[in-house]
Amino acid sequence: MTIDFIHALHGEWIKKKRSLASWLIVIGAFFTPLIVIVARLVNHNKLQALYSADTFWNALWKSSWESMAIFFLPLSAILATSLMTQLEYKNNAWKQVHTLPLSVTVIFFAKLTVILLMIVQFFILFNVGIYLSALIPYLLVSGTPYPSEPLPLRSFLAQNALYFIDCLPIVAIQYLLSLRFKNFLVPIGFGFLTWVGALAALSWKFGYVVPYAYSMLNYLKDSPSARVAAGTANLHWLALGYFLLSMVAGYWLFITKTQKG
Repeated sequence: MTIDFIHALHGEWIKKKRSLASWLIVIGAFFTPLIVIVARLVNHNKLQALYSADTFWNALWKSSWESMAIFFLPLSAILATSLMTQLEYKNNAWKQVHTLPLSVTVIFFAKLTVILLMIVQFFILFNVGIYLSALIPYLLVSGTPYPSEPLPLRSFLAQNALYFIDCLPIVAIQYLLSLRFKNFLVPIGFGFLTWVGALAALSWKFGYVVPYAYSMLNYLKDSPSARVAAGTANLHWLALGYFLLSMVAGYWLFITKTQKG
């Protein structure tokens, strides 16, 4: 099964390279850092004071993650998962996939693994973008000092891991829906409507029951001005629970589906 899984994973990765999802990951990851770079070059007269601040990296991190946690991360997870899964329906290729000498378990988990690797790629590119948004203005605007604050790499890696966990339920639920419905609009429409519902649920004390809200709640939990009523103590455990439950449900629906394609 291990060799079969590696071959299936390689095949799914090749499919990913030819899909819109791959471009979506790159564009979504670099969009916010690009806006930061442009804004800082336009307001270059403020860079010296900004880069000399003792909280430079944390302030940049916080401002970069605002749009990412609330907007780009959940929507990118929705779109990337749905686009990658719907490739087989779009090309009428599920029947060909099921004629391969691979078990349905290998097919299911190979595609899911590629989607998760795409999300990891999204995080890596976004973090590279954050660093470039600090480095490029420093290189282009003369007189700008290099940030005096040491880069808190360990803290940033830990926060990346938590945000990754927070988006796992979205991936699993979208994967389940995309495997179940041929119509591309069903999982996309459900994802967008649930994301809007998650935004509305931020001020609800039971907002933690909406798994699409976890990255938002994680970002807003330390903001005194945010209207977040839901408790966030067990947020990441809830995310893992939703992910495992949705993944098991999706797997069961996939292997018991009578029409394979």
